[in-house]
Amino acid sequence: MNERIRENFTLVLVSLSFFLALSIPFLSFSTPPFYSSCSSSTCLFFFFFFPSRKMSRIWKWYKSCLSLHPVKTQVVSSGFLWGIGDVGAQYITHFTTNTRLQYKDSEQEFIIDWKRVAITSMFGFGFVGPAGHYWYEGLDRFIKLRLQLRPKSVKFVAAKVAMDGLIFGPFDLFVFFSYMGLSAGKSVPEVKADVKRDFIPALILEGGIWPIVQIANFRYVPVRYQLLYVNIFCLLDSAFLSWIEQQKDAPWKRRFTSFISMREKGGQGRL
Repeated sequence: MNERIRENFTLVLVSLSFFLALSIPFLSFSTPPFYSSCSSSTCLFFFFFFPSRKMSRIWKWYKSCLSLHPVKTQVVSSGFLWGIGDVGAQYITHFTTNTRLQYKDSEQEFIIDWKRVAITSMFGFGFVGPAGHYWYEGLDRFIKLRLQLRPKSVKFVAAKVAMDGLIFGPFDLFVFFSYMGLSAGKSVPEVKADVKRDFIPALILEGGIWPIVQIANFRYVPVRYQLLYVNIFCLLDSAFLSWIEQQKDAPWKRRFTSFISMREKGGQGRL
């Protein structure tokens, strides 16, 4: 697959991923504001015709920015997308809370917590953007030069997926939950308790999704666009992580931690 075909494929893949990521939150609710404010024909036009009319120009502009200022471009796009994802997480939490408490007569109005959006965006600006940029560039060089695997081969892609899932993925989750706790003004012991509560459930749930996403990323997307591809899915991932963090000590989380503690106790008993 030559470079031009791969770039065109990346454009299509990113476009589909972008609109899939934007559409899933709306499709999760019965009567979301977006669909109530536009007709079905307008929605269809937006989702199916906007990419072909606008995405090519946006793509050219992005490639220009990426060639001139690669790190800055990755930083800005990461912060922007993580902020959008947090707004989605807040809406999901608001909707599920109203549904669980059955506010039928006087449903509470959804108000965006802009302070939280700014805090989450700063995680994208300060960590995901720069760390992701150097991670994907460095990972590609390491696999090629040190392991000497043929690019785009099965072993090459498998090695990348494994290293990304075992190194960067857990580290990203640890930094996210620690940062969100400290930004909320919690003490270090409180942050440790939150990380212990949230880390394992998030790692297990994300472990079933991200390897599939990264197989397509490492196989078909050029290295310089791989963080963009990941950031598109981070629209969903940031919403998911923010939602997990907002769930506090939910019963479903205790199932994960109780199972792990039981295994630890069983291991100590055998010793």
